[in-house]
Amino acid sequence: MSLPTTSRNWRRTQDGKSIELVSEKLPSTLGSKEVLLQIHAVSLNYRDIAMLDGSYPMNVIDRGVPCSDASATVVAVGSSVETFKKGDRVAPSFTHGFVTGQEKRAKSKSLGGDLDGVLREYAIYEHQFLTKAPDYLSHNEISTIACAGVTAWTSLDMENPISTAEYALMQGTGGVSIFAALICVAAGITPIVTSSSDEKLEQIKALGTENTPVLGINYRTHKDWAGEARRLTNEGGVDIVVNNIGINAMQESIDALCLRGGIVSVVGFLGGIPEMVKDFIMPAMFKTATIKAIGVGSTKDQQDLCNFLAKHKIDLEPLVDKVFEFEDAQAAFKHLSSGAHVGKIVIKVR
Repeated sequence: MSLPTTSRNWRRTQDGKSIELVSEKLPSTLGSKEVLLQIHAVSLNYRDIAMLDGSYPMNVIDRGVPCSDASATVVAVGSSVETFKKGDRVAPSFTHGFVTGQEKRAKSKSLGGDLDGVLREYAIYEHQFLTKAPDYLSHNEISTIACAGVTAWTSLDMENPISTAEYALMQGTGGVSIFAALICVAAGITPIVTSSSDEKLEQIKALGTENTPVLGINYRTHKDWAGEARRLTNEGGVDIVVNNIGINAMQESIDALCLRGGIVSVVGFLGGIPEMVKDFIMPAMFKTATIKAIGVGSTKDQQDLCNFLAKHKIDLEPLVDKVFEFEDAQAAFKHLSSGAHVGKIVIKVR
């Protein structure tokens, strides 16, 4: 079978403010460690639009291919690749450089940022940065794993589970929060999700079960949402806060924690990056809290998550808010910017 020679790729424009579709040649040969992938579905993250509006706090390559989360099948492998074969369904990992998560000094790059991402028909990556996808999931579902899924996994400290965890609070109704809620329900941890929309909260509550309900807090109705979280936990507080806002929400995040040993996983930067950090150190010390900075995760974290999903057969379809065609990628980005979605926006590639 002859290999594809060209790929249609979306790239950031020269001014970095939009994306454009281009056709580019593929290499005629693969390196010994490389794998040629056919991309089937891509899901968006807030960082993808932040790179276009100038609010993303990290460097990105000029005219790079955006997006980090994809479902793909293996088309061909390099001469030394033994872990994958043609036809395998895989998900590229977000961070290329961290395989086990124990590499303390390894340099790394992230898909869609300082490394060409996945919003294209074909991509070539080294095999050690790929994971096998659960067989039961659709391509749309698999495409939510790499950034949102692994971030949720590491934010909940699932690689080192807190055996006594009862409650976890997620800020907002984006992909990380919804994925985290699904993991919590499967693990028997009661999730509490915040939003300014009662309609969105009702959608999310439907993800719960009789034994593990999903609770919601409207932070416009409850200005003291940390106090409401304590009320919902019989004043005990939550074990984990998945902080999607950033430093500006740190004080409230700590206020919502249980009295001893809770974790605040700082994931996002929606609230901006202030010049002066609020005085939250003393409350954190009082509660012996761990403030954990989350940088998505390693390839191993992603494979651990895939194994957990397969074990519990977690349905990820509720994560998918809307699906766009490949040619309509710009409209998908606009839909993400609108904030009208709950969960993940997916682009169908092939």
